[in-house]
Amino acid sequence: MDSTAAGKEPTVLFEVWAPRAGRVQLHASGRAQPMERDPARDGWWRCEAPGGEGTRYGFALDGGPVRPDPRSRRQPDGPDGPSAVADPGRFPWRQEWAGRPLSGAVLYELHVGTFTREGTFDAAAARLPHLARLGVTHVELMPVCPFPGTHGWGYEGVSPWAVHEPYGGPGGLCRFVDAAHALGLGVVLDVVHNHLGPSGNHLPAFGPYFTDTHHTPWGAAVNLDAPGSDEVRAYLTGSALAWLRDYRLDGLRLDAVHALADTRPKHFLAELSGAVDALAARLGRPLFLIAESDLNDPATTTPREAGGLGLHAQWNDDFHHALHTLLTGESQGYYADFAADPAAALAKTLRGGFFHDGTHSSFRGRPHGRPLDPAAPARRLLGYAQNHDQIGNRAQGDRLSARLSPGRLACAAALVLGAPFTPMLFMGEEWGARTPWQFFTDHTDPQLAEAVRTGRRREFAAHGWAAEEIPDPQDPATRDRSCLDWDEPEREPHRALLEWHRRLIALRRAGPDPGPLSATAVTVGPGGTAVLRHGTLCTAVNPTDAPAALPLGDAPAREVLAAWHPVDLPGPDGLLHLPPASAAVLRCG
Repeated sequence: MDSTAAGKEPTVLFEVWAPRAGRVQLHASGRAQPMERDPARDGWWRCEAPGGEGTRYGFALDGGPVRPDPRSRRQPDGPDGPSAVADPGRFPWRQEWAGRPLSGAVLYELHVGTFTREGTFDAAAARLPHLARLGVTHVELMPVCPFPGTHGWGYEGVSPWAVHEPYGGPGGLCRFVDAAHALGLGVVLDVVHNHLGPSGNHLPAFGPYFTDTHHTPWGAAVNLDAPGSDEVRAYLTGSALAWLRDYRLDGLRLDAVHALADTRPKHFLAELSGAVDALAARLGRPLFLIAESDLNDPATTTPREAGGLGLHAQWNDDFHHALHTLLTGESQGYYADFAADPAAALAKTLRGGFFHDGTHSSFRGRPHGRPLDPAAPARRLLGYAQNHDQIGNRAQGDRLSARLSPGRLACAAALVLGAPFTPMLFMGEEWGARTPWQFFTDHTDPQLAEAVRTGRRREFAAHGWAAEEIPDPQDPATRDRSCLDWDEPEREPHRALLEWHRRLIALRRAGPDPGPLSATAVTVGPGGTAVLRHGTLCTAVNPTDAPAALPLGDAPAREVLAAWHPVDLPGPDGLLHLPPASAAVLRCG
């Protein structure tokens, strides 16, 4: 769809891929007109019609209902309503932005709908100075594509070129990004290529966007390798590039890439990473892709020229699981292998990135993963103590702060920000937020709403939860409980935790690049006492209930840079004496 001006009456070029249709009609501004086949592109239809910014339109295939544009940039009335002409390129950007690379980053995962009570881009933008003072470098937005209703996580979105209207639509996202860039903050967007939501998904009517050749937890797989897959791959790649180019984003987080089934010689992810690198070269600013993958496959982040997929980083759930079991003692489900010896699991992930690197996974009932190259840059893995999945997919959406003391939360922060990985926080984590973050939906289809409600309760009933203990995803109160309480950072112990995070982030950013995985010296003792050392920075952690004496290594400690509880420099024996549930960062050497 391109806008042009013809004399005094502007016109818009409308295009749609519908290879199976015998005829296609454009419905725009209350008028219908036939579209013509594009002689240069098989399966494409096109026509020009009067219109401009905000014009409502849709397509009817073979006399069927009018459906929204698969490449719609705006859905003012939700996923099932008409599309609207929108051009993000018309936004009056105030900031010149040279970009912010992933190297040296500290990320902050944020859900627009619960970061503030208002749940809009503009309300979230008003809180960005807090993040600038915290010291993070990038905001990672959870998905913002249109989904049914007003409130939801965003992973059941449709129209992957558009922006959820209740958040503020395309203009709201532009204003948010501009405000972030004004504060020096990069912006990363979580995008979902592996499935579309069950409600409002009109793509199957237009063409073979999905295939029964493969199956996923959400049903038929996105068509990346069956007939018609060239256009589907171009559709997803075009969407990704549009976010980065038109909204001036700095990177994308790709949801569950292990569910992208692709048997073609060149995997879709390699094709996508190549396109993103080429766009970065054209724009003259860094761009990056972060994968969510549970494959523990080094190829995910290995450069394309070395035979990998070329993604720039990936989430590291193994580090999370080891840290979580160490701090909480939980051992159910996928935590079981880590809980057998949490200290050893933590040591293994800190040294090598993956815990499952060919070892047996009891959760999967088979060996899993492959080892990473010790020479691989540690920044290619994201390390975190909490994220939306690991909180929201719990029965009651409880954070670590619901069960851990402030001292142990401080230990978690020290391990995340002292580890060699690229660190990431989940919104509110920096002050130990006590608000839960629960699973909530706003499905407008009553049958789908009931199916989600009963399915959620059935899932947790298998783990011993009573139905009444599981929050109703459709109850507005579930979303309301999940909104951050912005009064908390002014009260103790939240104030102290916030200052602790600020200090650790400042030390992290002032230090050298962690380099390869092998460059960080790691010592983990009983109960998870740990010493991490990179360059002259030494992070010591004691999450236990007893005082601990930790050896810092051969280089003498010269200065205490940060401490949760006051500590003295080691004496002649070289041991740092840490109180229970405490951590410290020292300058050594």
